[in-house]
Amino acid sequence: MSSDPWGRVDETGTVYVRTSDGEKVVGSWQAGTPEEALAYFERKYEGLVVEIGLLEKRVRTTDLSAKDAQTAIDHLRTQVDEHHAVGDLDALRVRLDKLVETVESRREERKAAKAKQADEARAAKDALVAEAEQLAQSDQWRSAGERLRALVDIWKGLPRLDRKSDDELWHRFSHARSAFSKRRKAHFASLDAQREDARKVKEKLVSEAESLSKSTDWGPTAARYRELMADWKAAGRAQREAEDDLWNRFRGAQDVFFAARSEVFAERDAEQIENLKLKEELADEAEKLVPVTDLKAARAAFRSLNERWEGIGHVPRDARPKVEGRMHAVERAIQEAEEGEWRRTNPEARARAAGLTGQLQAAVDKLREQIDAARAAGNNAKADKLSRELEGSQALLDQALKGLEEFGG
Repeated sequence: MSSDPWGRVDETGTVYVRTSDGEKVVGSWQAGTPEEALAYFERKYEGLVVEIGLLEKRVRTTDLSAKDAQTAIDHLRTQVDEHHAVGDLDALRVRLDKLVETVESRREERKAAKAKQADEARAAKDALVAEAEQLAQSDQWRSAGERLRALVDIWKGLPRLDRKSDDELWHRFSHARSAFSKRRKAHFASLDAQREDARKVKEKLVSEAESLSKSTDWGPTAARYRELMADWKAAGRAQREAEDDLWNRFRGAQDVFFAARSEVFAERDAEQIENLKLKEELADEAEKLVPVTDLKAARAAFRSLNERWEGIGHVPRDARPKVEGRMHAVERAIQEAEEGEWRRTNPEARARAAGLTGQLQAAVDKLREQIDAARAAGNNAKADKLSRELEGSQALLDQALKGLEEFGG
């Protein structure tokens, strides 16, 4: 008989393994020595050790499913329970029990992770649906459309929920996209109609602009072109291709008219600049008549200058006030000289001026006598009051005397 710490072979060749429940028959060995029998069954034990070790590593380091892990554990446990190996089978059972605990723990972890992932996926899809429903009301057609397409890609990357929840959320999501597409389609259909209306309006504007391009009625035609431009802006945009073509025609018609007007105005401006030089020369001659010493000669000379002035055409608008102002100043000087001459030679006016002067002189003389009498009587208050009246009367008298001098004394 042969034995070791974990098994033995009796005289009949029966092999036993020692366990916590006592000896268990492993098998029968008739082909060799008892030592060879023990060695054979010990190798089977080592094989189980290796298999359990590999399974422990797979459970620890790979994503082996709990179901597959449990199947492998059950297979190994069957081999251990059948006692077809010699070794510490109880230790192997303990390892398998711990492995079951590990697998179960991993199962719960994965279950919790899956539940968390499902919650996160639902929250993410809820957020996608909420955003899609908000975008469905947007009028930012391009950016909202691009964002909705991006949301579809995000949705596809999220895990599926339970069928009912997933279907309900997808229905809302899809409905929001459809609502947006419907509104966008209606908008662009309306926009197309507006652009077609704008095209028709602008066709008429272009026709009128082209009919006016040869006009030489510069002012009214230029004003009409401004009105046409305002109407063009108010009409809105036509389809892009039509808009560009119509604008080129409209602008081209304007350019023809304004180029012709600019050419005519350039010639006119050159003529007006020459006219300005001539009028400035006349103004120089007129200003030599001032101050007026010979009224009759000055009047005749100015009349001649004015006739020549009227024969000269227009001058540039911004220069007109200055050059005309110079002539008006000379004309006023001659008029003032005429008025002065009239006053000097008008007997009635001289008589009225002399009468007024006499009245004022008498008033001044009387006030002086009253002042002297008041001071002689010691009434200084009255004298001071009369003195103030005298100052006013004297000023009027001085003014009247000056006017009388203009009549030659």
